[in-house]
Amino acid sequence: MARSEAARAALLDAAERLFAEEGIAQISDRRVAEVAGNTNHSAVRYYFGGREGLLRALVARHVDALAEPRRAMPEQPDSVLGDVRSLVQPSMAVLASLPRPSWRARFLAQALHDPTLRVLMREAFESAFVDLPARASLASRLAHLDRGVVAGRSALIARIVMTATAEVEARAEQEGQDPHWLDVGDFLADAIAGMLAAPVSRPGAANPLTDAEL
Repeated sequence: MARSEAARAALLDAAERLFAEEGIAQISDRRVAEVAGNTNHSAVRYYFGGREGLLRALVARHVDALAEPRRAMPEQPDSVLGDVRSLVQPSMAVLASLPRPSWRARFLAQALHDPTLRVLMREAFESAFVDLPARASLASRLAHLDRGVVAGRSALIARIVMTATAEVEARAEQEGQDPHWLDVGDFLADAIAGMLAAPVSRPGAANPLTDAEL
């Protein structure tokens, strides 16, 4: 690995851990550089152009890592559950591939509370998922439901998944154990499939959960 690439990786690793443990707004770029072992206190600006560039790089690192495990998933799932599993398990595979302890799940959960990063994540994941066959298949299977209901449930599910995986990751570190991420993925996929396909008590009613709340 070239020196510049190693420096970038060290900054990303340091930022991910610090943001996961203490929150994004609480950590300065200077502290990220110090923890990364970089004597240049402006290293974040030098390598990423500033805080937003660092955040984009952190999100991109995770999204890019999803490509390989996605290729290993079945191309034609046969049910809502199969579609959901094809969308969920690649993320679990990425988490399973990280060194121990890891902070990726907790960083992604922290992103829910940072307005700038929440928007960046939404854009990155939307772009990464837009052409996935499983997404189109799932949309077709849920076409009988109101689009607003599906969108609201999807947003709620994203929050649940990020919160749950962050808790699993934190508990694994505390107990000194490896998380069984693929088992976690199966559990989440079962729950998500049930939530997405659940009946609607008040058809036509407005979704009470807005984007601002999610």
